Amino acid sequence: MAVIQLENATKIYTIGEVETRALDGVNLIIEEGEFTTVVGPSGSGKTTMLQLMGCLDMPNSGAVKINGRDVTRFNANQRADLRREVIGFIFQFFALVPVLNAYENVELPLLLNGVEPKERKDRVMEMLDAVDLADRANHRPDQMSGGEQQRVAIARALATRPSMVLADEPTANLDTANGKQAMEIMQRLNEETGTAFVFATHDPRVMAFARRVVKMQDGRLVDNGSGNNS
Repeated sequence: MAVIQLENATKIYTIGEVETRALDGVNLIIEEGEFTTVVGPSGSGKTTMLQLMGCLDMPNSGAVKINGRDVTRFNANQRADLRREVIGFIFQFFALVPVLNAYENVELPLLLNGVEPKERKDRVMEMLDAVDLADRANHRPDQMSGGEQQRVAIARALATRPSMVLADEPTANLDTANGKQAMEIMQRLNEETGTAFVFATHDPRVMAFARRVVKMQDGRLVDNGSGNNS
C-alpha cells in the first residue's frame, strides 16, 4: 500500500521577481515499510520534497496523498492532525525540548494525541528500551551525548506508531560510530514495525543502509530507485 504519493508535485518559491522551481513535476510513490534515501546536491529539492511529504508545506500544483488521502485538499488544522497521528520526524539538530528529560521528550507527542497514562508509560519505556536508553530516562538533553539525543529523537518519532518517519540529514551531527548506531537502530525498528522511513541526506553512511535510493537534481527525479525514472 502507498503511504506517500506525489503526483506531478511542483513547488515554486518567489523572492521579489525571482522564481525558483524547487520541485518540478515530481511523481513518486513510497510504499508501506520502505527504507528509502533521497539524495542529490544542495538545491536539488530533497528537503522541499520531505516538507511536502510531511505536510509542512503544500505544492503550488499537483497532489500529495498520505495513506490515500489528498492532503492538498485539507485545511491547516486537518494537516496538523494528520502530522500528529501518522508522521514521525527526525531532525539534524535533534529538536529535543531542553527542559524535559528523555522520558518526557518521548512522552510529549503521546500527550498531544491524548493517549491514556498507562499506555503512555508503556509506550515510552518500550521505545526507550528499543533505542537502548531506558537507563537514561531521567536525563535531560544537556546530560546526554549527541548520539544519545538522536536516539531519543528516534524513540519520540516512533512513539505514536506512525505510518512513516521522515528524517532530514539525521546523521549530520554524529560521528561515525554514533551515526552507524543510529542507522542500525532505525533499520531494526523499520523491520520490526513496518513503518516506512524516508531520509534526505548527503551522507554515504545513510545511503549504504537504504534499500532504495531516489536521486534528485534541479527539482526533478533523475532516478526513482525502482528502475523506472520519472
